[in-house]
Amino acid sequence: MDTVSNDQLERVRPLCLALPETSERLSHGEPTFFVHKKVFVMFADNHHDDGRVAVWLPVPAGLQTELIASEPQTYFRPPYVGVRGWVGIELAHISDEDLRFHIEVAWELIAPKRLLAKREIPATL
Repeated sequence: MDTVSNDQLERVRPLCLALPETSERLSHGEPTFFVHKKVFVMFADNHHDDGRVAVWLPVPAGLQTELIASEPQTYFRPPYVGVRGWVGIELAHISDEDLRFHIEVAWELIAPKRLLAKREIPATL
């Protein structure tokens, strides 16, 4: 992992791990963030030489197409999980505030309902 990738991972990691009952481990050779046993954010460092340092995460139903159309330099349809409505986010093109929002929404989409009920921060959905 080069310096740019490392810097971006250090940007993503605290946002993910600040959420309740999350963990990080390698999956398919990349840092991946879980809430319990379910993935909510995947880090992708030049996946299959695509030239991107990005995260892949779920978004609410129907939002993938809208995000990609509105900002194609930032959002893209990632391989494998794109068919399930996930979106890729090119980290160099997104603000910290917007990245935090997307990570929190992804967590809310994947977290068990009992965690959503206990969460101190109001749900964004």
